[in-house]
Amino acid sequence: MNIHARDMDRQPTRSDAEAALALLRRWAGDVTPEEVATLDPLVSRLIPGQEVSHYPALARAYPEDFAVDEAYKASMPDLQNGPSSLIRGAKQQIQHVGISNFRLPIRFRTRDNGDLTLETSVTGTVSLEAEKKGINMSRIMRTFYQHAEETFSFEVIERALDAYKSDLDSFDARIQMRFSFPMKVQSLRSGLAGYQYYDIALELVESAGVRKKIVHLDYVYSSTCPCSLELSEHARQFRGQLATPHSQRSVARISVLVEDGPILWFEDLIDRARAAVPTETQVMVKREDEQAFAELNAANPIFVEDAARLFTEQLQLEPLVSDFRVIASHQESLHSHDAVSVMTEGPTFAAESLDPRLFASLFHVG
Repeated sequence: MNIHARDMDRQPTRSDAEAALALLRRWAGDVTPEEVATLDPLVSRLIPGQEVSHYPALARAYPEDFAVDEAYKASMPDLQNGPSSLIRGAKQQIQHVGISNFRLPIRFRTRDNGDLTLETSVTGTVSLEAEKKGINMSRIMRTFYQHAEETFSFEVIERALDAYKSDLDSFDARIQMRFSFPMKVQSLRSGLAGYQYYDIALELVESAGVRKKIVHLDYVYSSTCPCSLELSEHARQFRGQLATPHSQRSVARISVLVEDGPILWFEDLIDRARAAVPTETQVMVKREDEQAFAELNAANPIFVEDAARLFTEQLQLEPLVSDFRVIASHQESLHSHDAVSVMTEGPTFAAESLDPRLFASLFHVG
């Protein structure tokens, strides 16, 4: 049997609300803030003088002895992996999302069977389906760290990519590793030797089930302008006027698609670049080396168009390379602008649009 008070279903009036508010405030004035928070943290906003408070009294000391168990972890919010209803903007696939420039020491094998441990910048990304809110980016790092103690090769990178692609349930993925590779080079005549450092990046890309292995190399050289060389000689011959041709530090970014099979060593690619343009900038130099470098430049004057074609010629001779791209930048000492050229072979690097800052990224400060 249910008993209903006479006015149980009556709509409360403003007077009722004011009386209830006065009663609540009187109660709150006689208890601790913790007791108010236990009832409802929002009650504190109804107390005179605390209207703008959004939180109860909270502990301010760091709880060093607090331990997280599985139940607590399960209770924590995870908005990044939330439902599709939380998506903001267009509900479309994102081709690549992840992290860039997390650094760690990585061990690499050299052509002479040695090992080098180099500080390496890693970029890891995956595709994100249209109905998924986001990814747990720390998983990319955690997965990569599981392989960080291995001596790296493309096979190891593939295992790392497989792991985080599976962990993040994605269909496409990419890993790029950037580092500075040291290689000892001889001076031209003095017999000295020093370390030249080459900016190299390894890239493994999987798209629509197809994987591509790419190596990028920045090769720094001196370019002497053929026109300036001839004009200088003309001034000497016809007017007895001393003149010097202009030359400048130049950079080629060589990107190659590596075929499966024998290893294409970093040193192999560097040797190809040096065979194409032998006027590589020098490390250890005495007077006889400086004179030799002047003679070497005079024997190999090149426009930026020549440089791109010479690098291309050498890459076409390398059986371990298929598609490639050469970007050359001659950072002029005559002009206040640079001279640039781009050559590609195959579909991998073909593009109608270029990064607006691409050529600026080729500047090497030494």
